[in-house]
Amino acid sequence: MKTIRLKPGKEKSLLRRHPWVFDGAIAKGGADSGETVRVESHDGSFLAWGAHSPSSRIRVRVWSFDPAQRIDAAFFRDRLRQAITLRSTWGLPSDGVRLVHGESDGLPGLVVDRYGDTLVAQFTSCGPERWKSVLADALLEITGLQRLYERSDASARALEGLPEVTGWLRGGGETALTIQEHGWRLGLDVALGHKTGYYLDQRDSRRDCADWVRRLRLGEVLNGFSYTGGFTVAALAGGARHVTSIDSSGPALEQARANVALNGFDLSCCTFLDADVNASLRRFLAEGRTFDAIVLDPPKLAPTVAHAERAARAYKDLNRLGLKLLRPGGVLFTYSCSGGIGVELFQKIVAGAALDAGVDAAIVQRQGGAPDHPVGLAFPEGEYLKGLVVVRRG
Repeated sequence: MKTIRLKPGKEKSLLRRHPWVFDGAIAKGGADSGETVRVESHDGSFLAWGAHSPSSRIRVRVWSFDPAQRIDAAFFRDRLRQAITLRSTWGLPSDGVRLVHGESDGLPGLVVDRYGDTLVAQFTSCGPERWKSVLADALLEITGLQRLYERSDASARALEGLPEVTGWLRGGGETALTIQEHGWRLGLDVALGHKTGYYLDQRDSRRDCADWVRRLRLGEVLNGFSYTGGFTVAALAGGARHVTSIDSSGPALEQARANVALNGFDLSCCTFLDADVNASLRRFLAEGRTFDAIVLDPPKLAPTVAHAERAARAYKDLNRLGLKLLRPGGVLFTYSCSGGIGVELFQKIVAGAALDAGVDAAIVQRQGGAPDHPVGLAFPEGEYLKGLVVVRRG
C-alpha cells in the first residue's frame, strides 16, 4: 500500500473527519490515478485510507478513517447499500431520487440518481473512476434495476485530469423518461438534461412554491431560469393564473411546454420566452410590469470561494431587479447553487439587493437541498444549495 505523509499540523482537518487532503498539505508520497493510499501524519500515525488524484488540488479523497478497513469490492457494496437503504425509509414523494450524494454518503466523487427504472451515475474524481465497473455492478445488484446511464461530463472531471464520458454503462434504450413528483408528471432526458437529467435537489422547493402560491393566492408568476418548467408546473398546481417562464435554452422551454401539458394545464396560462433573464427583467421594469411571485434559480455563478466576489455582484443585481418587479405582498423565491457563496453571504447579498431596490422585505422561509441530498456534518462544502422565500412588505 502506497503512503501519503502530511506536513506537521496538516492532519487537523482529517482528525475532524473532513474527507479532503489538499496538495499543499502533503510532505511526500504519491500513487497512480484512483489508487488507494494510506494517509499518515508527519510522525507516521495512521489518519485515513483514500483515493489518490495526481492532477487535482484535492490530492486525496477519504474512503475510510478506520485503520482496519479494507478498501475492496465488498467495501463499496456496503457503502452503496447503506446509502440506498437509508433513502428507502424516507417515503420521498417522487420516483426521482438521489441514491448516492458523494462525500456525504462516504463515497467522494460519486453521484447516483434514480429516475423510475433508470439509474444515472456521475464519476467525478479518480477514485470512483478506478472502481467504476465494481460500482456499476453493485448498483444494479442492490437496486434490482437493469439500466445505468453514465453522465461523467461535469467540469470537475477536467480538474481530475479525466475526460468526459457519457453513455450506457449497463443496459440501454430510450433516454427520455417521465417521473412522478408530488403528484405531478415531469419529463426529462438523462442524456441531454442538466446534471444527471434534472434538478432533484429542488424537489421540496417546488412543493413549497406551490404551497405559497396557493396560500397567498398569487396570481401572476415569473419563473426566471425556468429550465424544463418544474417551478412553472408547481406554480400552476398552486393555482397561479399565469406563469411567464424565461430560459436561454430552446429545447428546455420545449420540455417545459410539454410538462405543462402533461399535467393537464392550459398552455394559454403560460408564456415561454427564449431570452436572457437579466435583460428580460430590465425590459419588464421599463415597461412597468409587476408580478405576484418571482422565482430566480440561476446556474452556478461561483464554483469556488475565489469566484465569490464577482458572483456576489451578479446575484445582487439579479435580486434587485426581482424585488423591484415584485408587487407589495408578493413573494420572491431566490436561490444560489454556488458552493463559493455561503448561507450567511447569500442572505447579505439579498439584503443589499432589497436596500438598493428601496424595498422593505422579510425572509419567511429558508430552503436547501431535499433530504436525499444530505450534508455531512464534517463536510460543510456539501451545503451548496441555498434558498430564501422573501415577502415584499412595501
